[in-house]
Amino acid sequence: MLGRLLALVAGASLVASDLFSLSDLNWTVYNRTGLARVPARLPSQVHLDLEQAGIISEPLLGDNDFSQRWIVTENWTYQADLGLFIRNHSLQSNSSRTLLVFYGLDTVATITAAGHPVAWVNNQFQQYVYDITEFLASPKNLDTNLTISFESAYAYGQNVSARADMESQITIDFEWPGVRQFIRKTSSDFGWDWGPAFAPAGIFKPAFLITLSPQGNDSAQVEPAAHPLLLSQAGGLFIEESSLEVSKVGQNPNRRPDESADWLVNVTLAVRSIQADPSPSLTISIPELNIDSGMLELSAIPASTNASTSVSATFMIPDGVPQRWYPHNLGEPKLYNFTVTLAIDGLVPATYTTRSGFRTVYLAQTTYSQQDVEQYGITPGDQWHFEVNGHAIYASGTNIIPFDPFYARISTDKARWVLESAVKGGQNMLRVWGGGIYQPSDELTGGYDFYSICDELGILAWSELIFSDSTYPVNDFFLESVEREVRQNVRRVKRHPSNIQWAGGNEIEPILLLLKQYIGPSFPQRYIDEFVYIFQDFLHDIVMQEQSSVAYTDCSTTNGVLSLEPYILRLGNLTEGHIYGNAELYNYTTSFAFNYSTYPVSRFVNEFGFHSMPSFYSWEEVLESPDDFSFNSTIVMSRDHHPPAQGLDWPNPNAPEGQMQMTVAVEQWLPAPPHTAPPGRQNETFAQWCYSTQVFQALYMASEVAFYRRGSGRGERNLGALVWQLNDIWQGVSWAAIEYSGRWKVLQYTLSNVFSPVIAYPFWVPEQESLEIAVASDRWSDVEGVLQLTWYDWSGRALSSSEHPFGVGALNSTVVHQAQGFQNILPQGANASDAWLRLNLTAQADGQSVTHEHQFVPVSLADANLVDPDIRVTPGADLTFTLSAQGGVAPFTWMDHPAGTVGYFVDAASGKPLNGFYLVPGQDRTLRFVQSAALSKVEDPPAADFVVRSLWNNTHL
Repeated sequence: MLGRLLALVAGASLVASDLFSLSDLNWTVYNRTGLARVPARLPSQVHLDLEQAGIISEPLLGDNDFSQRWIVTENWTYQADLGLFIRNHSLQSNSSRTLLVFYGLDTVATITAAGHPVAWVNNQFQQYVYDITEFLASPKNLDTNLTISFESAYAYGQNVSARADMESQITIDFEWPGVRQFIRKTSSDFGWDWGPAFAPAGIFKPAFLITLSPQGNDSAQVEPAAHPLLLSQAGGLFIEESSLEVSKVGQNPNRRPDESADWLVNVTLAVRSIQADPSPSLTISIPELNIDSGMLELSAIPASTNASTSVSATFMIPDGVPQRWYPHNLGEPKLYNFTVTLAIDGLVPATYTTRSGFRTVYLAQTTYSQQDVEQYGITPGDQWHFEVNGHAIYASGTNIIPFDPFYARISTDKARWVLESAVKGGQNMLRVWGGGIYQPSDELTGGYDFYSICDELGILAWSELIFSDSTYPVNDFFLESVEREVRQNVRRVKRHPSNIQWAGGNEIEPILLLLKQYIGPSFPQRYIDEFVYIFQDFLHDIVMQEQSSVAYTDCSTTNGVLSLEPYILRLGNLTEGHIYGNAELYNYTTSFAFNYSTYPVSRFVNEFGFHSMPSFYSWEEVLESPDDFSFNSTIVMSRDHHPPAQGLDWPNPNAPEGQMQMTVAVEQWLPAPPHTAPPGRQNETFAQWCYSTQVFQALYMASEVAFYRRGSGRGERNLGALVWQLNDIWQGVSWAAIEYSGRWKVLQYTLSNVFSPVIAYPFWVPEQESLEIAVASDRWSDVEGVLQLTWYDWSGRALSSSEHPFGVGALNSTVVHQAQGFQNILPQGANASDAWLRLNLTAQADGQSVTHEHQFVPVSLADANLVDPDIRVTPGADLTFTLSAQGGVAPFTWMDHPAGTVGYFVDAASGKPLNGFYLVPGQDRTLRFVQSAALSKVEDPPAADFVVRSLWNNTHL
């Protein structure tokens, strides 16, 4: 798609183009000594160009995250010749103007055009526009180059932190130390506990030269442009920023919207025009609805290309006319084309089309009433949940991190695959983590698409400003840059119905409150005061000034507010026995993994997770020596950044702790593979360890999700569970559910099960020998169904069965079965190590039949008396595979697709994702592999290359 759009931009030739992509110039990148000088591309980053030239190998290979550190500390210059453009410029009308447009520079750079200094920039999250007309008209010292000189971000961070107005800050260092809080750059570029620290530099997003002429092109615009940027092909106009917001008349994010009120459509444009007009106009139409605003008057637009002029217009649409946009699991994510026409006297009317939808969202943060407490048994305190179109929802989802260490090579295909996987996995919300990047809205200016795909797929996006796990400066030098960054991104994102809130940052509030509690009175109050200034006042006010349809919260994890108007944070003002805000949980003492008393009793849990290995196939992509294929090899351990090195030591000296946590978890809860591989079985042993860490991760996360979903019907009234994390940034140890290549882990299949609309789950307290089976529903109407409980032994023989009718209310949970003591739980004569229970739920919800399946094992699987399942695989047509257990039950039967393929397995009968299941003798399962043509490198994988395993293989290689 980007290629097609850029083809529109490029035109017939450089000379004929009013809108020219800088990708079409011949670029060179070199370091300060000039010893490394190679051809470059755009968009790109230095590592990628050095790799393309053969100077370095793929950065994600082997130990390259260490051996390529020299690139981080260098200064790098991108340069291209503008000679042809300058000669063409001399032939143009004196009234023509040329703009230089960058949609993203990473990060600290000096821009020079034709020998003239243009600007110095230091914010990765801003777009930049400059009128360079005079510079092109008179090159200095015969210099015809466009030059962007990047300073080492790490060196800049060290230097700027020494400014007199840069006070010390509290920060968590992961790898490159002491700088990320002082520089507006992706925080995880300097390292995180799930990824590398390449700290790249470069022109990482698209960039353009735009020539504005009074006459424009010979032909007037006929069809609406697909993007506002493309309007510049008509000659005299550049729309620097375009925003569209759909809200309700009188809507205030701090109050529930009036669902019956008219819709208010606002279009705001930042315009640079070569032609002045004291009375321009705007027209907004929605062809599908036969709606046209008519001519809407705008404020005057001057003839100015040195700065943009903001103009805005609104019109109303009756409530019942458009169909509403819903998250995919609750309705249709309906989108409409909005056609916008800007009329400026003397220029061809400029018309473009953008997509958006009609929806209301509300974040409930006010106190539960006494009536709620008494009538519904809700624990006193504040609400904390989302409502869409007037209805509370259960937020089921995960957290998104950057898709790659190098933004410039992220593709829409990759982003789409991850987002579609979330939908297939039953998720309706993704949290865009505040330590990464502002996700883009389109390919043409962002390099790849994200928010528009969320709109299309019906995924709610919890957006965050890019602040994470640190305090930040409050001086004007820093905050002026932040303000421009935030305004640009909030304006851009607000047209997307998928966006559901803006959070000020990630985890900063709880870090400060914990430090204050731990250190006591000697903790410097200025850190709290500065946090309040930035995240309660400064950022809140900017976000609220720029939009009116979604809420702002100070932090991802927060105790909520004392007041919304004015906005005052609760912080440590807590009442014992009350519940406030939201919560997160990370527990690495795995003996307590399934102890429910360690889980937060919260209205909403926005992140929780446990780390695991990627698959053997992902390791094959980056390990270069046969000796590396071992759980505790140097390279494998170097890719475990949990806990982080907190500096530049390599390999991570703290990795043994993270490795031990995974090892102990497997040994406590699963039959464990051997620590020392049998002769000739090193790869198989390593593969089983990788798989086993994923199985434990999936078991643990399923337990937490089910606990929080059960909380929808308990005092905490929990209405949200977002697992950490969905995607991976490289091939290494992480909390991800989907590996770097797009391969699903066991966790992703498990989430597709536990995020089903109606689920049954066994809550087991072994100390009390207490079993409670609960059903939870995220539907907006009551659900009735039947739960079948069948006990089996490990040979696959059914021991007993019972049926339990149930009814569960909307967004609620109910207990279906309770028993205490093994004598009342197990079938007569059965031993806890020899039996397991299958839960099969069938119900009617929203007029459709829904099913759910889960298992209960009354002991650790490490103590279960498993029987050789003797799994047979029969390949069929269209990459289908029938799996049959000829011996005993195979817990966590797992099928791997071959290297070079990306896809997922579904149950051939139902079409639902299925893998990592219990295979029972006499109950064959047929799987079908659904392949991604866009991401797979192997088109037609041979059936023989698919591999099946189960927990039995851990001890029987």
